[in-house]
Amino acid sequence: MNYLKTLAVIFLTALSFSEVFSQEPAKKETPPPLPTRQISGIVKDSTDLGVIGATVSLTSDKDTLKTSTNNDGIFIFKDVKSATYTLVIQSIGYEKSPVMRFKQNDMIPRIVMDPIFLKEQKNTLNEVVISGTPSITYKTDTVEYKASDYVVRQNATVDELLKKMEGMEVGNDGSLVHQGETVAKAKLNGKEYLGGDIANAIKNLPAEIVDKIQIVDDYGDQAARTGVKDGDPQKVLNITTRTDKSIGNMMNLNAAGGSNERKEAGVFTTRINENQQMGINGNYRDIVNLNALSGSNKSADARFSLRDKVGKKIEYNLNYQFTNSNGDNVNETESLRNISDGQLFSNSSSSGQQKANNHDFKLEVEINLDSNDYLKVIPSFKYGSTNNNNRSEVNQKASDISLGLDQYRNVSSLSSRTAPEFGISAFYQHTFKKYRRNFSAQIDLNKNNQDNVQERLNRTTFYTEIDPEGIDSVTNQIIARKNMRDNYRGSLTYVEPLGVNTQFEVNAQVNYNGYDNTATTRDILEDGFSGIVDSLSNIYNYSFTQGRIALNFRYGMTNTSKVRFSVGLTGVPALLSGTKLSLGTTTNRSSFNLIPIARFEYRWTRQQKVSLNYSGNAVEPTFDQIQPVRDVTNPNNPIIGNPDLHATFVHTLRGDYNNYIANSKLNFSLNANGSYTENAVIRNVQTVDNPDPDLPGSKINETRFLNVSGVYRLAGNYNISKQLNNRKYNLQLNGSASYNHNLSMRDGILNTTNITVLDHRFGPKINPTDWFEINADIGYRTEKSNNSVLNTVNNTVNTLSLNLDGRIYLWDVWMLGYRGSKQFIDGVVGNTNNSPLVINASLERQLFNRRGQITFQAFDILNQNNFLRYEQFEEGGYTNTRVNPTSRYFMLKLSMRLQKWSGAQGRGGRGIMRRGDGSFM
Repeated sequence: MNYLKTLAVIFLTALSFSEVFSQEPAKKETPPPLPTRQISGIVKDSTDLGVIGATVSLTSDKDTLKTSTNNDGIFIFKDVKSATYTLVIQSIGYEKSPVMRFKQNDMIPRIVMDPIFLKEQKNTLNEVVISGTPSITYKTDTVEYKASDYVVRQNATVDELLKKMEGMEVGNDGSLVHQGETVAKAKLNGKEYLGGDIANAIKNLPAEIVDKIQIVDDYGDQAARTGVKDGDPQKVLNITTRTDKSIGNMMNLNAAGGSNERKEAGVFTTRINENQQMGINGNYRDIVNLNALSGSNKSADARFSLRDKVGKKIEYNLNYQFTNSNGDNVNETESLRNISDGQLFSNSSSSGQQKANNHDFKLEVEINLDSNDYLKVIPSFKYGSTNNNNRSEVNQKASDISLGLDQYRNVSSLSSRTAPEFGISAFYQHTFKKYRRNFSAQIDLNKNNQDNVQERLNRTTFYTEIDPEGIDSVTNQIIARKNMRDNYRGSLTYVEPLGVNTQFEVNAQVNYNGYDNTATTRDILEDGFSGIVDSLSNIYNYSFTQGRIALNFRYGMTNTSKVRFSVGLTGVPALLSGTKLSLGTTTNRSSFNLIPIARFEYRWTRQQKVSLNYSGNAVEPTFDQIQPVRDVTNPNNPIIGNPDLHATFVHTLRGDYNNYIANSKLNFSLNANGSYTENAVIRNVQTVDNPDPDLPGSKINETRFLNVSGVYRLAGNYNISKQLNNRKYNLQLNGSASYNHNLSMRDGILNTTNITVLDHRFGPKINPTDWFEINADIGYRTEKSNNSVLNTVNNTVNTLSLNLDGRIYLWDVWMLGYRGSKQFIDGVVGNTNNSPLVINASLERQLFNRRGQITFQAFDILNQNNFLRYEQFEEGGYTNTRVNPTSRYFMLKLSMRLQKWSGAQGRGGRGIMRRGDGSFM
């Protein structure tokens, strides 16, 4: 039995081994490689500048990595194995960061972290001063100033801070010019504030709450989200608040009365709580009309702004503005124009009364639908109404009476206008899992209706060789105009990243403008109104539709890229169609243009860059310009269109160079631009006999249109600023130059007009102590106009201007302010003071621990501010309008400023995270 058991065990064992060896050996599966990712971020200091050379340590259960930040404060880790990790950052002069733990999406191959801020290190034995951070930083589309580097007195407003900054020019009316270009709108922490009004923002907000001042080239909301730029930008001021003064309330109150029955009053109040903002501003003025010989103007305006959130995903920004004005004025104007065989001189005076009311409402609603989808909707409504009562007299004489252009006109008119406008805009963006890949769509709908009714009485006397005593003509008419405009615009954008530093962009859009216009004229008879006068009426409707499809390749997507450029091509099909019912004509024409896209930027550092941009724009002729019929809505100037006109194409090239040398506190900015116009549409004004048989021998001007090429413009401006002795002295030299080569035609003769303008200014700003400030400015401007046609008027106007202003603070509660300007004008023809000396002064007393003040102001003490508005015509000649010869007045003003500010704090003791535009995360 034992033997049998042994054999059985051997047999079963052998069978088992044979079974095992008879099978194929199992393949051992290789585990898939673990996914890795790239993690990048930026380390900043409290001034929002990148920290250079900071050590960044990343650890996880699978990683132990270390790197340093580059010259922009950026760090990059490649091939990171785990999306759950900790970071520690340290740098000389800064406190070591706490251990920061992060858990990211494991499926994202490129993780871009929010900015990380380090606090300056404080040494109880010796204070550590961190120096060398630049006051000015040039970023893509943004110039940024560090406000803490510019010292202003207690209770100063933002406009006083801006005056200290290089390249800034602040007007007395609150206007702002940066490096020769007008700034159009104001934002606070990245959002439009109080309707975007520049003056309200900079004259009321305190300088002490400002962290940074940014001047942004704004291409619109869609470009800000997608990075795809289309069209020309506008300059926008963005004020970012200090983190420790981002919560607060303030109220400004003022009331003033003065000579010439002047009265002013105003209230400004605002509440700021990080991203939450509320503002109310109201003003009333009863003043002498500064834009006329005489007259007064009563105006009132009120603005309301509210920015807040509903829940965690919805943010809104509401703006409403109301304006009312009632004014009367008297003006005197003289002009000289070139005509065939001589010149045409006219002298005119006008008086008028105007009443106007305007409402402007806009609501911006931003919805973060989820982490990948964003929606913004903007409904808007505007309503305006005006009523005018005007009288004018014009005495017109030609250099030769045989031309038949001598006449005297006396016109009175009553008119009223209403203009409601509705609009809505919607923008949607979807971001994909792949970093930078996104799709967006935008729709804009606008409807504008205008109704105008005018009752016009025209008495004209024509003087000719045959009738030197004159022939009288009287017309009394009522003119009604209805103008309706519908605008629809749609845009689609897709961005596909090709690599870490490159991407491909596609943008397609269509823009439709539809017009329905009716202008009817009726004669006013003794027994009522006549029927519609066909020859003086114009009824037409038309539409202009333009499409655009742009393909663009862009390089330079990372913050470390020194070179950035875009190249591409835009196709622009267009269709213009319409019907002129009053004349029985129709139009239907199409066109197609190809426009290259070219942008280039090179950044040596954050303080030095150069950029070049090319743009092309095709402009179709207007509907009236292509109608091959005689439009005699204005009998003294009939218009005949040209159906053979081609579309105008404008080529524009712009270059900018900016350099701020921090160690020397020297800033240099230069920009130059040029444009060349193909197929420019110009007028050919011809003097012809008046076909009216009741006026034999008199002449009228008949206008026709034609295409010409060769119009071009060259322009540029520069700004050099040098700060000395810790900014106690600021030397600023700036200027501009332009050369316009224009073409015009009179009686079939082509005239070339070259207009050269040179404008240079030098202005030292001296502030050696807290109690003394003086700003000087000397400027020289020359404007020269030359014409190719003989016997035409050429003009040269030279202006030397000397300006001085400043403040003296006495005993810490008194302030003496002064402003003086002296001009020497050579070349202006007309009855005016060519060397006015204008002196303004003020004496101010601080009250209630600087919360209030009483100010006595004196304006134009010598009463010499009777300056001219001077304008040169492209075809040669000029217009002079006399303005405000009675501008001397005195005012007593009382004002109060109440405010309290505190700092924003993060949750759990964490630092406050902010975006580049100052908004809080």
